[in-house]
Amino acid sequence: MRTIDDLDVSGKRVFVRSDLNVPLDGDRITDDGRIRAALPVIEKLRARGARVIVAAHLGRPKGAPDPVFSLRPVAARLGELLGTDVAFAADTAGESAHATAAALTDGQVALLENVRFEPGETSKDDAERGELADRFAQLADLYVGDAFGAVHRRHASVYDLPGRLPRAVGGLVLTEVEVLERLTSEPQRPYAVALGGSKVSDKLGVIDNLLGTADRLLIGGGMVFTFLKAQGFEVGASLLEADQLDTVRGYLDRAEREGVEIVLPVDVVAAEKFAADAPHAAVDVDAIPADRMGLDIGPKSQELFASKIADTRTVFWNGPMGVFEMEPYAGGTRALAEALIGSGAFTVVGGGDSAAAVRALGFDEAAFGHISTGGGASLEYLEGKDLPGIDVLR
Repeated sequence: MRTIDDLDVSGKRVFVRSDLNVPLDGDRITDDGRIRAALPVIEKLRARGARVIVAAHLGRPKGAPDPVFSLRPVAARLGELLGTDVAFAADTAGESAHATAAALTDGQVALLENVRFEPGETSKDDAERGELADRFAQLADLYVGDAFGAVHRRHASVYDLPGRLPRAVGGLVLTEVEVLERLTSEPQRPYAVALGGSKVSDKLGVIDNLLGTADRLLIGGGMVFTFLKAQGFEVGASLLEADQLDTVRGYLDRAEREGVEIVLPVDVVAAEKFAADAPHAAVDVDAIPADRMGLDIGPKSQELFASKIADTRTVFWNGPMGVFEMEPYAGGTRALAEALIGSGAFTVVGGGDSAAAVRALGFDEAAFGHISTGGGASLEYLEGKDLPGIDVLR
């Protein structure tokens, strides 16, 4: 893949597809990690005299402008971090976008409004996506793909536009691919994968693929209760995907045949309801009350998981161990993060909620080998799927 070092960007309008999909509380950004991750390529282009046009999505608007999903707060924060004014286009590829792009001078930066305000961005119709890509292409001379969190999507700004302009890969995407190749091509062993999050169904593909790659799978989060039920335990009011029980039993049988260790919690924190102030207690997995729901792995499980991480050489983690946003149920996620840091292994935090948890719980990001910006993209790469936004940059 060509990098931005291979492009002559001085005086050129460079369309940079970034991933600025940050969580918002009203107009307040609660975690600016993805904005900070996007800075290096923007700063490098600015320093080389490019006129930088940044495009990104936020949330899941319905293909029409929605002030709830406006990138205006992101433009303000991006300007603060860059230490310069960032012009904001009030539309995506219309009059405001064209006027804003045309007004840029060397080294200046503009941010377009949410690309998903355009129905063509996410359309499954090639012609509709292509029409939007044509309009994007009129804004710029060059294209840089740096939105790893979106490269698994066949979207106009990620997949169709790069074919219409001279293109290069951004440093963030390049680093992500290099890290994931390290996980899939002869990782140093023992290689452990810790998976959490709410649903087994979200991770079926990656579990299937990892059973042929990893030495250990540590399962936590809401998805663990489908595993426990598959083993014959009662899970009370905990999250359960009953339609996945046979699939999970198949995984357990296959893991035993192939010598892959699946590590499940031995206790959980069970609460009367989904609330921080609900009565709760740690109980063994064979004693979950019928009227309680498991919201975290318990203290004995935290020790067990830490022991299974201690001797590893490579660890991939995707998904929290519990509802870390509520302090009573944050202990499992905190303990897992501490185990990764203390292991001395090459550790990869697979984006999404895991990366948010690292920051929310106050860990130093530099203590991990790599924190991905794209949870879904990371998982699809580990599933062995082609990523359209990567393929088009090759």
